[in-house]
Amino acid sequence: MSPQSPTCQLSGTQLVHGDHGPGSEVAPSISVTSTFRAVPRGDPEGLGAMNPEKHVYSRYSQNVTSRVEQILSKVNQGHAITYASGLAAAFSALVHFKPKRIAISGGYMGCHGSISTYIKGRFADTPIIGLDDEFQEGDLCWLESPLNPTGISRQVFENIQYYADKIHAVGGKLLIDSTFGPPPLQYPFKWGADCVFHSGTKYFGGHSDLLCGIIIVRTEAEREQLWHDRVYMGNMMGSLESWLLLRSFRTMHLRIPRQSASGTEIAQWLNKAVVPEGQEYDGIPGGMITKVWHSSLQETDANGFNPSVQMEGGFNACFSILLSKKEYAEKLPHSLEYFVPATSLGGVESLVEQRVMSDPKENPLLIRLSIGVEEVADLKDDLRRALVEISKEV
Repeated sequence: MSPQSPTCQLSGTQLVHGDHGPGSEVAPSISVTSTFRAVPRGDPEGLGAMNPEKHVYSRYSQNVTSRVEQILSKVNQGHAITYASGLAAAFSALVHFKPKRIAISGGYMGCHGSISTYIKGRFADTPIIGLDDEFQEGDLCWLESPLNPTGISRQVFENIQYYADKIHAVGGKLLIDSTFGPPPLQYPFKWGADCVFHSGTKYFGGHSDLLCGIIIVRTEAEREQLWHDRVYMGNMMGSLESWLLLRSFRTMHLRIPRQSASGTEIAQWLNKAVVPEGQEYDGIPGGMITKVWHSSLQETDANGFNPSVQMEGGFNACFSILLSKKEYAEKLPHSLEYFVPATSLGGVESLVEQRVMSDPKENPLLIRLSIGVEEVADLKDDLRRALVEISKEV
């Protein structure tokens, strides 16, 4: 499906005007107060999202965070709540679902760390099983798609709908970590998800200057339960981060489709450079790149499933390549001009890292690329030049 299709278009109007903020300000002010003047018939529950007279204490709600959550609910087609970081949101999801077992395979190391921390605080054992094991009632299926760090979509009979059907058949729940597939690229509720998780630090923030976690659920009642937990866990977003996130929404519909298109073009271009030593492709020496992972490079499976069905608004802008020598992988991140050698993803600037530097379990030959909003031709030139240079050095 084309990224221009109305069914998957991210509304810039909703992102700019979807909060219906009070007052006459065009750009909202940063809310720094921790407590609010009490008024008759106030809202001690703190649930008055957009009515400033109903805010009581910033641990419950405050102006800017409430505006953020209203927009997030609209653009994610559910009921959203924010947290101080992605891992704060991940931990809160575990507290909310209280799973008897957790089914998870691969994916972001931080979420595995949150799961381990959650289990340490439990009196009862919470076994970890694989996604392909048999599910039971009370299980939580934790599915990350597209997958960190490679950027491939779960497929081959095992797409989001497959896992939704599998877990729902036994009365369990499906959580989708869609950090690599933000709106308008992917809408997991369409494929049976019960809960959608994002590290909002990445594409929602988009400028590498805030920490944020996001959970979206199907009903307001579920969101209210999460809100009550957040009040007493104390892991809400700060005022400044909320204000920065509200600023970032104004350009999401411009940033993410561009990053998606650029990332897809660069991934497919690099994939053509997987040629034997002694050959070259578009100036890139052969024998250096041995594999490229990206959702757009996955073939339709025997059941007719194609990742573009799930990623209806475009493919992911973060993906990985495999180099042939460890020396190449160590040098490449520090030989580029426009790619910043840093961890994380989703910002307007392109980032590059030898992933083993952040995740010791990863292959030391693997390089993760996060594509920003720079000109594609400049990013290609940068990669080509750096690969040529390090091929002569090693």
